[in-house]
Formats: sequence, structure tokens, C-alpha cells
Amino acid sequence: MDFDYIIVGAGSAGCVLANRLSASGRHRVLLLEAGPKDRYPWLHIPIGYAKTMFHPRYNWCYDTEPDPGMNGRSIYWPRGKVLGGSSAINGLIYVRGQREDYDHWATLGNRGWSWDDVLPYFIRSERNQRGADDFHGDRGPQGVSDVDRPNTLARAFIASCIEAGYPANDDFNGASQEGAGPYQLITWKGRRCSSATGYLKPARKRRNLTVETNAHVCRLEFSGARADTVVYRQHGQEKRALARREIILSAGALQSPQLLQLSGIGDAALLKAHGVEVLRHRPGVGQNLQDHLQVRVIHRCNQPLTTNDDMRSWWRQLRMGMQYVFQRSGPMAVGINQAGAFLKTRVELDRPDIQFHFAALSADLPGAPLHDFSGFTSSVCQLRPSSRGHLEITSADPFAKPAMHPGYLSTEQDQQAIVAALRVARRIAAQPALAHYIVDEYKPGLSLERDDELLEFARDTGVTIFHPSGTCRMGADDDAVVDCTLKVRGVAGLRVVDCSIMPTLVSGNTHAPAVMIAEKASDLILADADD
Repeated sequence: MDFDYIIVGAGSAGCVLANRLSASGRHRVLLLEAGPKDRYPWLHIPIGYAKTMFHPRYNWCYDTEPDPGMNGRSIYWPRGKVLGGSSAINGLIYVRGQREDYDHWATLGNRGWSWDDVLPYFIRSERNQRGADDFHGDRGPQGVSDVDRPNTLARAFIASCIEAGYPANDDFNGASQEGAGPYQLITWKGRRCSSATGYLKPARKRRNLTVETNAHVCRLEFSGARADTVVYRQHGQEKRALARREIILSAGALQSPQLLQLSGIGDAALLKAHGVEVLRHRPGVGQNLQDHLQVRVIHRCNQPLTTNDDMRSWWRQLRMGMQYVFQRSGPMAVGINQAGAFLKTRVELDRPDIQFHFAALSADLPGAPLHDFSGFTSSVCQLRPSSRGHLEITSADPFAKPAMHPGYLSTEQDQQAIVAALRVARRIAAQPALAHYIVDEYKPGLSLERDDELLEFARDTGVTIFHPSGTCRMGADDDAVVDCTLKVRGVAGLRVVDCSIMPTLVSGNTHAPAVMIAEKASDLILADADD
């Protein structure tokens, strides 16, 4: 089995690469995915998020190591294990981040990654329901749609933000991110548009593209300093595939560094401790782990307007189902978070530093059973955390989960920001538009008022908002894992193309940036092929 390119991981980025690298018909491409095909219906129904959040067949169901910043709690980290990866199970929100995020990447020495450099790739990828303009495309594979008939409470949240003095914003991916408004989602005609749906499905008929599912990659092998072989297990058998040109890791911010370490690229002491032969001492592999920590403010609602109420009524469930089956509309077609906001915790800041996800439902954890009362949730996260964690293998067994140390709230800056964010959430809830619907603050509860009490609430209840990044950092310095063309430093024939290459976490959700990274990487890879 020999190919020009072997892509490891069929997630947000991997499916993009499979499409773009096979498009000309000149190159033989192999795409390997550890999970199954995406045939489970709830992977395609937007509200199906709750059905896949804890599903071990389609989800890696990771847990972090006990985190000191979270009072010793382990945090559940779901990651997609299916064609489409996390884009098949995520919360659907389409957000690119801020111009300054990418300009900062460029100032760190990453030539070609400024906002002006990456915007054309965002546009190229996008098929936006609103049409094309200076910021959006309408012909790309990634379907992007508006929320159809948003919930009354979502509209009230936006109105309350405006009453609190924040600007309105109907396009977080336009000229400015700041303000409150409706989210756009990776849906198209009422169905989820994962990378598998948007990019991979139209490419599957190509004879030069081979897709293997249930193929768990164990390690890479090298001829000298060149990566040329992928070893994987499928249906109980060990198999090998040869890459004539390149191997591309798109396994995500947790498994791309894990695979590098299993293949001998990482901190030499760590690798030797687990019996892995050291090919290159690169201590940066697995470092620089960043994630958005969400803290959820839950209110009891005085009217039966929430999804909690829908799910307690067989009639309302039937109505939801009928709306979806016959019209591809209603709550099942729009997912969970319908509105949001990008706001500043201090007026002197030059750009938003917190993000809200508003959901007309409530539960103890994302994806957990809904509360038995009418409730809604204002989830808030700090956009650019200064805390850093790390990831490391725990053995040479490729089926052993890596140890993830998130390092949440380990800096005073992050601690102050999350407390300020909770106070902003309370300010919004106190405005007339939303206060009209509130019985009381269920969590954290108004009895918690001091800064230290709110910080403890964040430590006791905060969870991931599913954006781990940065573990194969791109940079021009010796500690960087990949260079600005995403080639792994110190070896040949190997790139990393996913959110692990981010030097710093973008100010928002990470699916759209992952697609952009893969779009740009495909041009870099094909340009090298033409040399």
C-alpha cells in the first residue's frame, strides 16, 4: 500500500486535506480514521449533540488529569472519533476569531499567517446562506446558516446585552467581532455540515482517494530522518502504508502530539521513560496546551419557553419531530447555542476578551440530562487565557490515552478575568429584557458575591468548551514543533495540520480556524509538489 500522501485523522482538517489533495487526480491519497463511518443519524441532526456527547463509539471520551486549578477535578474532554471528527459532534458554532489573533501569529515569526493572509482561505471554504461579500464566500464546501426562528429567550439575551450598553452585532465574522447577536452555524438546509459532509463526501468517488475507517494509527516509521510509513491497526490486524511524498498528522491537538511522541519525536526523557526510541529531542511536543474554560450561569425561567419544557412534554417532542421531518426546521434544526456575545470585561481593553454562549436549556453539564425545571444557561469563557498546560504519553501503547494537564486558572490574570466575566453575566441578566423571564439565579446563586467566592465557583463547576489547541506549536524559534509551512522541524516528509499548530488560541470557536488551516496547508503542500 503506497500513496503520495497519507492523512492521519478525518476530522475538521483531515477531510479538507483529503478533498483538496485529491482534487487534481494527480496524487494518490490515503485518509485514515480511527473511528467508524458517519452513518449514525444523530451525527447529522443538529440537536444530536446531546446523543453523541458521551457516546463511546463516536467519541474518545477523554478525561484530563486532576487539575490543581479546578480544585483537583478531572474535566471531561469529548473529542470526535468518526468521519468528520469533532466537527461531527460539536456545538455547530461558526466563528473565526479576531483579526488580531492572526496578526499576532505573524508577529511571532509565522510568515503567511496574518489576517490578510488567512481571510481568503476562510472565504474559499465558506458557503454562507447570506451570500458573498468582502468577508464571506458562497461557493465553498462548508455550509454556514443562520438560526431559523431563534428562541424567545435568545432574543431576550441579545436585547439585554444592548440594554447593558454593549453593541449589537449580527455578524461575528464580519468587520468587527464585538457585540451581541445570533450565531451562525455549520448547518445547511437543516442538517449538520461537518467536514465529512462538506468536504469528504463529494470527494469519495475519486479513484485516487482511499478512505479507511476503524484504522487506529499506532506510530510513524522513518527512513533516516524522513517519515515514510504509517503503521495502523484495523480489525485486529497491523497494517502499513507507505507515503512517497508526505505524511500529514491531522489527528487533533491531543492525538497529533501523542503520535509524534509514540514515533520518537518529543522530550527525550519522557520517551526513554516509556521505552520509546528517540528520533528527535523536541521538548515542545505536547507543551503549550491551551483551552477555553467555560463557567455556566443558570437561571430558572418563569415561563415554559425552554428546551427543558419541550423535553418534558410528549406533545412538544412530537411537534419538534414533525417540524424537523417535514420542514427541516424548529429546535432540532438549530442545535443548542443560538445567541452569543463577544464583550470586554474592562472598557479600556482594545478588543473583546470574553465570549458568551446562550442556550435556552439547562443541565448540570453540557450534554447531561436536562433539569426538571424551566431553565436557561449563559455560558461565559475567557477568550485568550494565559494559563498553559501540557500533554504526554503514559506508555508506548498507542491505545493508552495520553495524560492531559490543562492548567486551567493557573495565572492571576485568568482568575481575575473569569470573575469579571461572571459579573458581566449578572449585569446582563439584570437588564429588563432578560430579567422579565427570571425567577432566580440557580447557579452560582446570589449568595455568592465576593471575588473569592465566584472564583471558587469557577474552580468547582467550570468545564471545557471543547477547544484544546497549541500542542504542536508553529513558530520560528528552536522550541517550536512546526515551521510556518507546518513541517515538523528536524525531520522530512511530515507535517501537522490541525489546531495543535496554533501558537496562541484564537478568540472564539475552533472549527472554522481548523478548516482554514487545512485549506492553507493544502496550497502549501501542492506548491511543494509542483517544485
